[in-house]
Amino acid sequence: MPYLVYMTVPGREAALRLARGLVERRLAAGVNVLPGAQSVYRWQGRVHEAEECLLLAQVSDAAFADVQAFVRSGHPYQLPCVLALPLADGLKPFLRWIERNSRPLA
Repeated sequence: MPYLVYMTVPGREAALRLARGLVERRLAAGVNVLPGAQSVYRWQGRVHEAEECLLLAQVSDAAFADVQAFVRSGHPYQLPCVLALPLADGLKPFLRWIERNSRPLA
């Protein structure tokens, strides 16, 4: 079952760099970059507010472990948000496209 992987990144350039890296390496079939997300979160005992970019990546189950490793290796946050939401249903040709275009690193 493919995933929609939810990630946040501080800034448009970092978001585009991460999105391009995922697609160029065929880890993600595609990535939507949504700038302007307002985040409020608790980190190290304090409440923070930040403007971030939200990324939504279409990823195969087989590639998800490598997606996590890739994001952690180049992400500016100590603890990046990387959440996999299973795609239980959808347009079948689109789900097949995700599976064909997202694979683990060799």
